[in-house]
Amino acid sequence: MYFQLFFAIDQVKALAPEHPEWKNTEPFKSILNDDLQAVMSSGMEGLVQIVMASHAGMSSEDFEQSVKDWAVTAVHPTKSRPFTALVYQPMLELLHYLRDHGFRTYIVSGGGVDFMRALVTEVYGIPEEQIIGSTVKTGFDYNNGQPMIMRYPAIDFIDDKEGKPVNIHKIIGKKPVFCAGNSDGDLAMMQWTASNSLQSFKLFVHHTDSVREWAYDRDSHIGKLDQGLDQAIRDRWTLADMQKDWKVIYPFELEN
Repeated sequence: MYFQLFFAIDQVKALAPEHPEWKNTEPFKSILNDDLQAVMSSGMEGLVQIVMASHAGMSSEDFEQSVKDWAVTAVHPTKSRPFTALVYQPMLELLHYLRDHGFRTYIVSGGGVDFMRALVTEVYGIPEEQIIGSTVKTGFDYNNGQPMIMRYPAIDFIDDKEGKPVNIHKIIGKKPVFCAGNSDGDLAMMQWTASNSLQSFKLFVHHTDSVREWAYDRDSHIGKLDQGLDQAIRDRWTLADMQKDWKVIYPFELEN
């Protein structure tokens, strides 16, 4: 599962005492019964319900603090590591290399922008204003002289698939010259990069390592890489095979 879904599930469990009706209402009932298979089978509609219940109805500052508090204690259920430790060492090295050579680096993800800004800004060394993602609707509340941005239970923009180049154009205003991704959700962004009149570089990470990480591509229920894999092969984009090409995956492996 995506890390943000782990956060949302933990938040639902924490909020459950305030919502006794969730005991008999899906997908919350399945969350409280630790039936993750049923949670995933609820589809996009169910996942949106979970995110809205756990991410909205609060100020942006309160949401940011809730993510940071969660990150301090949350541990991945199978990797037994903090979520902030499960970033890719080759990705960190590549980001450092690019910045050392004058590139400005961005994260453009389908994840919630406020969730990512609170969780990964320091990990990746990318400032908050260079993190782009999906958003919920927000509004300004003067709040008796204590202004705040309130988060409402409605989707504003999904930064995935065709939404990524749209947001890149809207927020950055330039076509990328270097693009990296790992699923069909990144394909439109790759195609937008490939259309740059300047020489560009396109990189797909192929998750082939079922032992050190997870193996998934064409038939996966999450992180599907199918059309993107075909175009990468056809157009000779760079494919990084995680199992073959990465000596280490996570930073903590360097300690061994």
